[in-house]
Amino acid sequence: MFRQREAKMILIWRYWLVSAVNLVSMAELVGPRLYSCCNCRNHVALHDDVISKAFQGRHGRAFLFSHAMNIMVGPKEDRQLMTGLHTVADVYCCDCNEVLGWKYERAYEEAQKYKEGKFILEKSKIVKENW
Repeated sequence: MFRQREAKMILIWRYWLVSAVNLVSMAELVGPRLYSCCNCRNHVALHDDVISKAFQGRHGRAFLFSHAMNIMVGPKEDRQLMTGLHTVADVYCCDCNEVLGWKYERAYEEAQKYKEGKFILEKSKIVKENW
């Protein structure tokens, strides 16, 4: 009786261990969740770098990211945005030159300083990868 229970527990433990290893392996195969340019699928940002999904872009909803990759930053210019005057630079996909959003270079109001160095990517200009 004891051996049967022990054997059953070992089988359950092995099943759990194999399942856990398979989950880790699947995560490694899929890779990190990220966002890509909607036009050419160039990887432009990691999901882990999303600060907020509650921003407004030129063409609708936008996300605020702490970092972006595979992009080009255009010339700086002052723009009056919904939250006040900012110095921003448009951000382009480095493969297809699609305008994806902008980078906050400077915020003139103290309450907006947290945006400096961050990126706005418009939801309509990016697509999810590895989700």
